[in-house]
Formats: sequence, structure tokens, C-alpha cells
Amino acid sequence: MRKFFGTDGIRGCANTFPMTAEMALKVGMAAGLAFTNGGHRHRVVIGKDTRLSGYMIENALVAGFTSVGMDVLLLGPMPTPSVAMLTRSMRADLGVMISASHNPFQDNGIKFFGPDGFKLSDEIELEIERLAESNLDARVAAPRQLGRARRIEGAQQRYIEFAKRTLPRQMSLDGLRVVVDCANGAAYKVAPEALWELGADVVSIGVNPDGYNINKDCGSTSTDALAKKVHEVRADLGIALDGDADRVIIVDETGTQVDGDQLMAVVAQSWQANGRLSQPGIVATVMSNLGLERYLDGLGLSLARTKVGDRYVVEHMRAHGFNVGGEQSGHIVLSDFATTGDGLIAALQVMACVKEQGRTVSEVCRRFDPVPQVLKNVRYASGKPLENEDVKAAIEEGEHRLGGSGRIVIRASGTEPLIRVMAEGDDAGLVKSVVNDIADVVMSTAV
Repeated sequence: MRKFFGTDGIRGCANTFPMTAEMALKVGMAAGLAFTNGGHRHRVVIGKDTRLSGYMIENALVAGFTSVGMDVLLLGPMPTPSVAMLTRSMRADLGVMISASHNPFQDNGIKFFGPDGFKLSDEIELEIERLAESNLDARVAAPRQLGRARRIEGAQQRYIEFAKRTLPRQMSLDGLRVVVDCANGAAYKVAPEALWELGADVVSIGVNPDGYNINKDCGSTSTDALAKKVHEVRADLGIALDGDADRVIIVDETGTQVDGDQLMAVVAQSWQANGRLSQPGIVATVMSNLGLERYLDGLGLSLARTKVGDRYVVEHMRAHGFNVGGEQSGHIVLSDFATTGDGLIAALQVMACVKEQGRTVSEVCRRFDPVPQVLKNVRYASGKPLENEDVKAAIEEGEHRLGGSGRIVIRASGTEPLIRVMAEGDDAGLVKSVVNDIADVVMSTAV
């Protein structure tokens, strides 16, 4: 059992365990030791989003890494996928992103990438935990072998050029008016600049971070402001990124939200038509809508499902040779370009489809009618509600009521003390009733 790693690195409220300066120091030391192999100068790339606590965590990590002899390359505020890309590009031994993704400012997190740009396996995370909890006094570097830390100039431009090159050479976004909401987060500089350089008429919101306003009433988890701005400036589409820009939600010209399932459908159909799909199907999680599965089946494509977390999507993609995958929440993984979810690159691929087809975003992105789906979160204080016999019986009863026309997914959040109760099916009223009944039982046992 992992003690402080969750489904997406380490995450928690800043200045409380495990997101304390002391723990970041130990984790930096442990990760540095885990990725020290050979006599060369080892290096780690560190990026962050715009949270106030990022300064504290960054400095603690720098102290940890340098104390075990690792050189540190500091990127400043940069998207999570850019850290993965630059880890490979700069031949670093390790990459680190300081972010709590779509969470509010008071939370923060630490995500790791290996030298190949992919997130770490459970086994390596367990090794880092073991080292962090051990006595490392005897394993620190000698004074002459201490690491150095320096800021990297030009990292933003490197990522912008990388993102631009994911489009065909002659492709231009000229003629598209785009509103981009950067969630006052990590992409507040690079996303608007990349879109502008590709020829789009760009209107930017969520680009004034102050340390506290990341994801606050903006970004991929709150698209009302984006939809309003799209209407106001008569834009062709809106792009909503989250705090670390590894996920994206699109808003079409009518202000209607387009989620990750629809975006995956757009890319899958386009890449199938162009012969770019490496396998006859895509990878998503158990939370993706049944409507997506049915749409893909109509194209002769499969939908492989994993447990929730883009790392598990990526693991399945790598193991079975898929090059398109993602989550309903907007993590879109296109492995021809990136090793993790990249909101900007996913948006660019969708915009390329819009340009190629010469149709509106609403026409391009409405690929299927979603099956009615209801999700309810139940907060609990302690214990393991899903192991309760009454909860198990309620789930079994719900599955019986839905029969073969729907699905139930019950899971514990990997980042918060929540039980997520989801059901979907063709009968919206029945789905809602099933979710409410299960949630009530979970709530009665969640002490």
C-alpha cells in the first residue's frame, strides 16, 4: 500500500502532510537517489503551476535533489506535458511537476516523470516512499559533489514550437477566432502565444495568476466564463485548460461544452480516415460514456477501458500499441506526440479537424448523443465505505434494476476523501434513482 502517492503523484493541502516542505525535501532526496545510476552528472527538470505554495515546494525539492548530488533545471510556470517533453529533450534523469491540477489553490502536488517522459510505475513510487521514510543521512553527497540549480531560459519557446509542430506543416489557424481560458494556471503564457503564432485570432482569459486564483471560477472545471466570452466576441470556439494544462474542455460557437469523450471521438474518426490509428480502437476509462462506446462500435473501432487515471490509460496504450486515449474529464493522450495528457495539443488536433472539414465546431464535435449519466460524490471522514455489506447490497440491487441497459461504477477518489457513485443507461429517471439510492446507503455508512 502506498502511503502518500495517489493516482497522480503526491497531492494534498499545502503545509499539511504530505504536502509539507519537510516531506518535499525528503521526497526530493529519495527520488534523486532512486534515479542516480552511473558516474555522470545527473539532472532533474522541475516545472510548476501558479499556486502560492509552489515557491515553498520548489525550494524544498531543490534542496533535496542538490543534497544528493543532482543538478536542478528550473522551468518556472509551465504545463505538465511540457515538463514530460523537456525531460526527454534535455536528457534529464527525472522530471517533476509541482501542481494539484484542477484542484483549488490551497492544494498542491508533486508529479514525477522518468527519463522517457512517462509517469512512474507503482513500483518506483513505492521505492521512493521507502527511501523517503528511511534515514538518508549517510547517503547525502560530499561537499564537492553537491548539485547545482539554475533557471532555464527559452523553455517556453521550446514547448510552443513543439506544440506547433504537431499540426501539418502547411496548416494554419487563420480565420478562427479562439477564446482560450488558461485557468490562471501553468499555460497562461504558452497557450495564447502558440495559438497566435499559428494564425488564430486569440482572446485570452484566465491569464492573470496571483497565487490564489488558479482554477477559481475558470478553466476546464468551470466553463461558464468561457462560454460567456465566446458569445461576447462571437468566437468560433473556446478552449478551457485546467491548472496544469494536461486536460482540455472545448466550448463550441453556441456556448455548449464538449467533453473529453466527444473530443476522443473526433480524433478517432479523423485519424481512422487518415490511416493514422495504430490500432482499430482507443483507450478510455470506466467513466467514459456508453454513447462513446456505441459510436466507436459503429465505426468498427473498439473501446478499451481502464480504471480512472490517465497514467492507467497510458499504461494500456503502451502495452497494446494504441495511440489515442484519454478521459471524459479532458485528459487526451495522443502518443504520436506526447507521453501524457496535453490539453493544448489535443485542442490543436480538434481545430485541425475543424479547418479540414470547413464546418462549425458544433457540427464537428457533436459525434454522438451521450447516454444519460449521473455522478454523485459522497464525502466520508474515515474507514472504507465500499467494503460495507449494505453498500455492496445496494450496488447489486442497482445493477439488477438497470439490467443490461446501463452500467454502475463506484470508486474511491484517488485525491480526495470521496466516494464517486456513477451510473448510466438509456432511462434517465431510472439512472438518477439508482445513483441516489446507492449514494444514500454510502452516506449512511461513511463515518
